[in-house]
Amino acid sequence: MGDLAFLNDVNRFENTVLSVGTFDGVHAGHKVLVNRVLKKAEERNARSTIVTFDPHPRDIINPGSSGIKLLSTLEERSELLSDLGVDLMIVIPFDRDFSLLTSEEFVEDVIWQKIGVKEFVIGYDHHFGKDREGTIDTVKKLGSKFGFDTHVVSKQEVGHKTVSSTAIRNALQKDGDVALASTFLERHYLLNGTVIHGDKRGEKIGYPTANLQTKTPNKVIPKRGVYAVWTRVEGEYFGGMMNIGQRPTFDGEKETMEVHLFSFSKDIYGKDIQVQFVDRIRDEKSFDGIESLKKQLDRDEQTAKEILDKSSPNIAKQRN
Repeated sequence: MGDLAFLNDVNRFENTVLSVGTFDGVHAGHKVLVNRVLKKAEERNARSTIVTFDPHPRDIINPGSSGIKLLSTLEERSELLSDLGVDLMIVIPFDRDFSLLTSEEFVEDVIWQKIGVKEFVIGYDHHFGKDREGTIDTVKKLGSKFGFDTHVVSKQEVGHKTVSSTAIRNALQKDGDVALASTFLERHYLLNGTVIHGDKRGEKIGYPTANLQTKTPNKVIPKRGVYAVWTRVEGEYFGGMMNIGQRPTFDGEKETMEVHLFSFSKDIYGKDIQVQFVDRIRDEKSFDGIESLKKQLDRDEQTAKEILDKSSPNIAKQRN
């Protein structure tokens, strides 16, 4: 299975096929590059590698911004790439000094000397290095110098999969359109977190919930509302429905994320779980009492089950 390693912990291995980028969300467009890396690595019996960055380069290059929200944490990105078959994800800590490297310095000092490369897979429109001055020609020139091949993924090969991470963020944050996001990602959008204690109000009305706390504040959270979801708990998958919002019926003040799992009764406080968003059921709204809320939750449960009957979870590969 694939591994995650930071640059300083990587052992140089020349027989490596790699591509470089943020790969946030590992969406359909990214998969074209990843699949090409996998194909070339198989042909060469080489180590397939994706080189990525943390934090997101935009946060360092534009420090005055409010910070970019991520579609995938490093751990999520590593799992997604591993599920596709990638051997290794290398994380480069992106800081101000690193952002000042020229493209030639990056390829020579980092890619060639520290990681090792036999084939560099690059997208047709990829630019990198200080002021984004590095191009395909830069990689080809350095490949001739150091003895590695350059494989360019053309615009035609990417075709209709030229989706952007920004488009996916907008679908999730502005509209809560998790179904559209799924078409861009070619899988359900996922959210990993830890189950924390809540006020147990859901339990009192027959809808106990697991309150979720994400491990990073910069993860994209879908728009407030109720969603049909699959949830992974200790390697098993359960259908359920999730509410994101302030629970206005109870005069809630802070935003919470609560998932109710169908046919589930285990104590999972403190456990890490994964929520996979399938479709949006409705907006969050206030009800005039507990009974009207419960009737709506009954309808939501029925709707969620109908949605999930036509769906299946993203099944992660078993890890060593």
